[in-house]
Amino acid sequence: MNTKVKICGITRIEDADAAMREGAAAIGFIFVRSSPRFIEPDQAKEIIRSLPPFVTPVGVAAKTSRSEALAVVANSGIRCLQLHETTHDDDFNDFPIPVYRVYRVSADFRPEQLRGSKFRTFMLDTFVEGTLGGSGRTFDWDVAVQAKRYGRVILSGGLTPANVGDAIRLVSPYAIDVSSGVEKSPGKKDHKKLQQFFEAIVEAERNQVVENSGTQNYNNGTEVE
Repeated sequence: MNTKVKICGITRIEDADAAMREGAAAIGFIFVRSSPRFIEPDQAKEIIRSLPPFVTPVGVAAKTSRSEALAVVANSGIRCLQLHETTHDDDFNDFPIPVYRVYRVSADFRPEQLRGSKFRTFMLDTFVEGTLGGSGRTFDWDVAVQAKRYGRVILSGGLTPANVGDAIRLVSPYAIDVSSGVEKSPGKKDHKKLQQFFEAIVEAERNQVVENSGTQNYNNGTEVE
């Protein structure tokens, strides 16, 4: 599987285990108290200790200061930070772990807004008033295609086993992020949906290889003629 996948909103070790078995590259923990998927940093630490070395634990923070974020790193053991709604990006210069920024796509969002961003990897999620994510709603994926001109795109927002294959085919993002699309209820993952989600990604990637191979063969034949 070429597409990196982050399963976010993890609150239980059995869900982290299931995500890893399916092939998740990253596991996300939400440290925003208003979220129904909130987890305390010390509780996340117990799950993070069980992760193998090549699965990245990601902490999700919002409107946080550098010092608050450093405390979360120390108390949880996360190795990457997902940052929502910060107005002081420079506060995270030389941060001890990788940081990427989330941009919520509304009707007014333009990919050109990403030009000059200090972050070369960013997540695009659907803007829904009053939420930071996990809304289960998609946005116009053409925005994500255009955004790839400015950096690596992590695609989020309303992804499910039913539509993630289309997302791979249309966007070919650097990575995929999913939370509500593979849940029984907020913070509790549906292991069957997790399996179906990863199967859909593998199938979409397999089809891409076949399509590209067919195009290459056609081109080769044309050149011979």
